[in-house]
Amino acid sequence: MKILITGGAGYIGSTMVPRLLEQGHEVTVLDTFERGTTELAAVCANENFTPVKGDARDTRLLDELVPQADVLIPLAALVGAPLCKLDPIAAKTLNQEAVVDLVKRTSKDQKVVFPVTNSGYGIGESGKFCTEESPLNPISLYGITKVEAEKAVLDNGNGVTLRLATVFGMAPRMRLDLLVNDFTWRAVTDRAVVIFEGHFKRNYIHVRDVVKGFEHAIASFDTMRGEAYNLGLSDANLSKIELCQKIQKHVPSFVYLEAPIGEDPDKRDYIVSNEKVEATGWSPDWSLDRGIAELLRGYKMIRNSRYSNV
Repeated sequence: MKILITGGAGYIGSTMVPRLLEQGHEVTVLDTFERGTTELAAVCANENFTPVKGDARDTRLLDELVPQADVLIPLAALVGAPLCKLDPIAAKTLNQEAVVDLVKRTSKDQKVVFPVTNSGYGIGESGKFCTEESPLNPISLYGITKVEAEKAVLDNGNGVTLRLATVFGMAPRMRLDLLVNDFTWRAVTDRAVVIFEGHFKRNYIHVRDVVKGFEHAIASFDTMRGEAYNLGLSDANLSKIELCQKIQKHVPSFVYLEAPIGEDPDKRDYIVSNEKVEATGWSPDWSLDRGIAELLRGYKMIRNSRYSNV
């Protein structure tokens, strides 16, 4: 198929694009490539790969590219509550309005697979799993814009949305700010972390299993069409304290302390059921332990000390 991915040079896209090309699809990536780095350099050898330098909010580019695609995957976004708070205008125009503009240009024969965040659940009821039928209560601008974009995709009738758990794992375009990646990095480099509101729970998913979820949604589109699906590890609804305990098994010298005062700016706190997507035949390949071991290998190669003398 011909697949258009906006923001395809990012954390998820840099893992997804090589995989889709391996399967024989023609992949066009619309991205600003603003970092000027080489996350997708290896796939340039593939004649089915077409990079387009531009902004996902450029409607002239959408007019040109959208009609050519069988499948559209809008990944372009400001991801995470802190980044959206830093630039609220870009968050609304990129996370929400650009997706609405893309969807408006699609036909009923095209397939849209869109990633949402399960932070849209906000603060869940204690001990009660959030399902796709649970009320959405986003508490950050990031969550709000993604929920509004999801509504546009589903209302259009030719989309599937995947409500992603907190993603972790190594990727060509690496992110160290995601919770599992961050805590594991701190375990390796600082040997310690101070936790705010350590009882807050959330769900987790490896980046390669996210890609597997997109592959599954494309292959099963006719039966999944028009629905939202939670995508996460059913055995990994963990608090921050429980996550640290997992990491400590891999890094015994790791020390974690819960601060008696202070707040986490990201207030989400919920447990999630992934039964709906599992009932369609999807299952994860990467456990949390396997992902932490992968990160530990990866962190032997990464330096994050640009302005250090050491």
